[in-house]
Amino acid sequence: MESKITVFDFQAEATLTKQLGGRRATEELIGLCHIEKDKYVLEVGCGVGLTACYIARKYGCRIVGVDISEKMIERAKERAGREGVEDRVEFRVADVQDLPFEDGLFDVVIGESITVFPEDKQKAVSEYVRVTKPGGYVGLNETTWLKTPVPMELVEWVSSDYSANAEVLPADAWVGLLEGAGLRDIVARTYKTSALGGFMDLVGRYGLGEMLGVWRRALSLYRTSPAYKRFVREIKEAGPMPKGAFEYFGYGIYVGRR
Repeated sequence: MESKITVFDFQAEATLTKQLGGRRATEELIGLCHIEKDKYVLEVGCGVGLTACYIARKYGCRIVGVDISEKMIERAKERAGREGVEDRVEFRVADVQDLPFEDGLFDVVIGESITVFPEDKQKAVSEYVRVTKPGGYVGLNETTWLKTPVPMELVEWVSSDYSANAEVLPADAWVGLLEGAGLRDIVARTYKTSALGGFMDLVGRYGLGEMLGVWRRALSLYRTSPAYKRFVREIKEAGPMPKGAFEYFGYGIYVGRR
């Protein structure tokens, strides 16, 4: 029996991973975490390796990226080769709830739109902290409820299979996870977004040329793979984001020091 295609399978084949806020949010995270050339960085949930390769190329530091998807790691390694940063970037398959690293190894641990997915979020954040050196930083960019209570239809839409069973939290809950893992000096900033803003962030993050390649690969998958055609049909059946969603739906930058 053919296995069910997930949004992550589709993104890996199309060579695309997303986070809210685009390159601006990534740069804000980098700045708050004090990432510099002499730092050793871990990116959890690295996807196709865009941020890890960007950091290695721009800042010259060593960085490890982990993702639970073997396909994502394959794409990330291919990107590192194309961008000529294989000497500074390493990619490994790993579960963020059980990181395969010794205590206090990294100067910085970052994650972009990843901690919405693990079932045990506190365990995941505690793992981020465990592998961070004393005095080092843990920084997250995570989808955030900007106000509560959230309409049930929006909660259900976000937690559907189409959205990969994501569990979005309000800002105080994200801060609580960092505090619960023992972090201090916590910075929390929340931002609104929109459908158009999200699209422009995506193009700005990848560049128009690479996005055209993503769309070509996605179209080819739809034409040639029955499994991916079913996946796209399921997305259509799930329907668009409920009306008024962006009153509630945004993202936050959360950084703490160990």
